[in-house]
Amino acid sequence: MKIGLLLLFFINTLFSFEDDNSFITKYEYGAMLYNNPRGIGCNKCHGNGKKSVTIAKYRDKKGALKTIVAPPINKVKFEDFKSKLKSDKTESLIMPTYFLTDEELTSLYYYITKVK
Repeated sequence: MKIGLLLLFFINTLFSFEDDNSFITKYEYGAMLYNNPRGIGCNKCHGNGKKSVTIAKYRDKKGALKTIVAPPINKVKFEDFKSKLKSDKTESLIMPTYFLTDEELTSLYYYITKVK
């Protein structure tokens, strides 16, 4: 009986590429990471990820108006996405460091490219 169940589980796992029957789907996990990735959520600066979002406006020492804008992220190539999130903070003084694993980055990327 146990061998039959194990064989059935193995066959189901082997042939169920499209179904995600896990406790939490990759999309749900990505959404969770997007909204709370161990720090400030991506949604706070990028909104739904589909368009640029103005984070702040300020005047520099010379009085010129400056704007900090978070770019849309739903159409970024995975390599660029991963590079930005793993970059040293000397490269970006605004983007926080999250220390996400490769699996978390993959789930997060999956979510932002599938979000409606």
